[in-house]
Amino acid sequence: MTDLPEWSLPLCGCLLTTMDFDTESIEYAKQFPVEDTDVFVATFPKSGTTWMQHILSLVLNGGDLTPINTIPNWDRVPWMGSKRLAEIADQLKSPRALATHLLFAKMPPSFHTSKAKVIYVMRNPKDILVSSYYFHQMATFLDDPGTFDEFIDKFLEGRVLFGKWTDHVKSWRRAKLGDRIMFITYEDMVQDLPASIRRISDFLCCNLSEEVIQNIAKCCSFKKMKTNPLSNFSLVSKEYMNNDKSPFLRKGTTGDWKNHFDSQQLTRFESVIHKELEGEDFSLPWSLE
Repeated sequence: MTDLPEWSLPLCGCLLTTMDFDTESIEYAKQFPVEDTDVFVATFPKSGTTWMQHILSLVLNGGDLTPINTIPNWDRVPWMGSKRLAEIADQLKSPRALATHLLFAKMPPSFHTSKAKVIYVMRNPKDILVSSYYFHQMATFLDDPGTFDEFIDKFLEGRVLFGKWTDHVKSWRRAKLGDRIMFITYEDMVQDLPASIRRISDFLCCNLSEEVIQNIAKCCSFKKMKTNPLSNFSLVSKEYMNNDKSPFLRKGTTGDWKNHFDSQQLTRFESVIHKELEGEDFSLPWSLE
């Protein structure tokens, strides 16, 4: 890659932020001993990762609220490859919840030989782009996104964190993991959160009662998360994230892209996405028409 932004490192075949990653942390991740009981949240950035981390914290703890009220999000479900993982790995209790934006092929060797499970969260890429646009405005360690039109080009060309959305989706949809992976969409979660939590509970063989599932759903509402300092990133210094410009947890809705794209931008965006997914043996759960 040429003309790299100051905030980035070209590691793992994509751009990573120097605030969270370095060559040592990536090397540590390559040697990380994944356990059979580990559960990974895998996403492209701005696809609902924080939301799923919050849910997973509760599901794996049988609905116990203690973790979400005492431990910051990034320590409850640490990031594979991040500097923080090496610092707290020994403190994590089984079953461990971990998060990753890495491509499937870039996961550590021990992951590929383990029985660890993955929850892959997908989201309409048009909404991802809008969310990412505002994130670039509030995250002071990232470059200015420019105009919305300019940011569309950056997104489509993969000049954003973790590269192209299409590469990421293809990477995980092509993964031959059998019953080790569950695919769910952000839109599913917005439409029926209790049903989504029930699916997650069944997938992880947690056998949660309906009462616990409903309680988890209440605790994981966007309104609840937005006011929880251990999940809304308000604990992060304004030096790195300025919530006055745009809150980290902004709207928690679907379809906000309709308020941002004009007809020409929409045609350009959808044309590129369609072309790059042409010939894939999976279909997208939302129309890009």
